[in-house]
Amino acid sequence: MLVHGKHYRTIWLKPEEPTVVQVIDQRHLPHQFVIKDLTTLEEVCVAIQQMHVRGAGVIGATAAFGMYLASLEAQKKGISQVQSFLQEAGNLLKATRPTAVTLSWAVNRQLAAIASLGNDIEAIIDTTLTVAKDIAEEDVDCCRRIGQHGVQIIEQISRKKGGDTVNILTHCNAGWLGCVDIGTATAPIYHAHNLGISVHVWVDETRPRNQGASLTAWELGQQGVPHTVIPDNTGGHLMQHRMVDLVITGCDRATYTGDVANKIGTYLKALAAKDNNIPFYVALPYSAFDWDIADGLTQIPIEQRDPREVKYVRGLCADGLIREVLITPPFSPAANYAFDVTPARLITGLITERGICPATPEGIFSLYPEKRR
Repeated sequence: MLVHGKHYRTIWLKPEEPTVVQVIDQRHLPHQFVIKDLTTLEEVCVAIQQMHVRGAGVIGATAAFGMYLASLEAQKKGISQVQSFLQEAGNLLKATRPTAVTLSWAVNRQLAAIASLGNDIEAIIDTTLTVAKDIAEEDVDCCRRIGQHGVQIIEQISRKKGGDTVNILTHCNAGWLGCVDIGTATAPIYHAHNLGISVHVWVDETRPRNQGASLTAWELGQQGVPHTVIPDNTGGHLMQHRMVDLVITGCDRATYTGDVANKIGTYLKALAAKDNNIPFYVALPYSAFDWDIADGLTQIPIEQRDPREVKYVRGLCADGLIREVLITPPFSPAANYAFDVTPARLITGLITERGICPATPEGIFSLYPEKRR
């Protein structure tokens, strides 16, 4: 996607320095565009845990490149038991963010790819680099196809409205910043915009980290898509007054029964949409499915983050400096649940790279028959 008219992805190898991975450091957006170098496993773990990168797609790609950097470290340190070293590296990466299944999926894919290579470090380095590149390219391709399938929903609503603007509500950031490129929830929106369909996006601010206000609004603006930032609690009011035609969110982990874990507050939007008969869709690639669990509410681990994220807000001050400001009484405790689970019964459909399906086992397995047991 575009940043000041120039195409970027969220992660890439540094030109002329293939041992350096570069990412967009999302902590500084929307006020500063910062590119960060990652050269070690530890730096990758910090980048994921502290949300220099965030969003299931780019987390998975970053973890995959983290395994590549770990293999380079093994070579540099002269480690003989490379397989054991990379198993531990994978465990460290998996522990950084527990909810998004794409992270563990990417690490496990790397470990499976090198399992037969013994301790041949050159072969392991070549393989981990190839797999990391493959994962990144597949994420982009999945997002592109999600856009092609999902735009059909927007086109239908546009025709029904006689060409009037289609108002879409989003929550958190499931845009290109949360993936390698294009995005999941935003992919149909960008596709519609590029086709000349009139769209407008209601952007939930998404407390406490404000990924909607800081990231989604910024990237929509960079692409020229009309949008309005709203407080998280405004969505229900807009739906009651028929100011929302469609809700599309992303997904960090989905069960094979159709339950979906996404950024905290998604469940409340789904409830409001259901009450107001507004279609609620979830956009996700195959890597976001957890094929081993059936009950999202009891089986999906919900990350609890530092309460400081709730108690402080970060923003651009009048003097031009970015600062944190305390907004609660200093003695008040805070809880910071990062995700919630939206039950399948509240979801109109899932938009995947293979098509659109109901949020049911039958619907999901119709698209992924090879996963049926």
